Amino acid sequence: MPTKTAAQERAQAKMRYDAFLDGCPSRQLLARISDKWVALVLAALCSEGPGGHGAGEPRSMRYSELARQLAGVSQKMLTQTLRSLERDGLVTRTVTPTVPVTVTYELTDLGLSLQHVMRGLKAWAEAHMDEVFVHRGSYDSDGTA
Repeated sequence: MPTKTAAQERAQAKMRYDAFLDGCPSRQLLARISDKWVALVLAALCSEGPGGHGAGEPRSMRYSELARQLAGVSQKMLTQTLRSLERDGLVTRTVTPTVPVTVTYELTDLGLSLQHVMRGLKAWAEAHMDEVFVHRGSYDSDGTA
C-alpha cells in the first residue's frame, strides 16, 4: 500500500466533509455562522457607506461601538458571540494598555472571506423582506398555518 503525504491526507479528509452527515464538523460551523448576531457582527466590522449600504472596508471597532450598532443585543450575547468568533479565528481581539484599557475587534482574513458571504445574505434579506411579508400574509390568511 503506498504511503500518503500529509497534504494528501488533508485533501482526502477535506473531501469527506459533508454537512448533510450527522457527525460532520462542518455542520457545527454552519450552526455557528447562521446565528443572527454572528452575521450582524461580521457586517458591523466592515465600514459601509451612508445608510449602512455598500461594499465596506474592514475596520476595527471597540466593544461599545459594536454594542451601539447592534440594536437589541445583550452584553452577554455580544460577549459570547465575540468570543466564539475569536475562537474560530474569524475575529482578532486587541488589548491596548491605556487608561482605561482599550479593546478592539477586527476581522481576520478568514473572517473577511466569510463576511463577503454574509453581506450577500444581509443584502438579500433587506431586498426581499417585503415579498416575504406578502407570502406570510397569504399563507396565514389561507388558514394553512
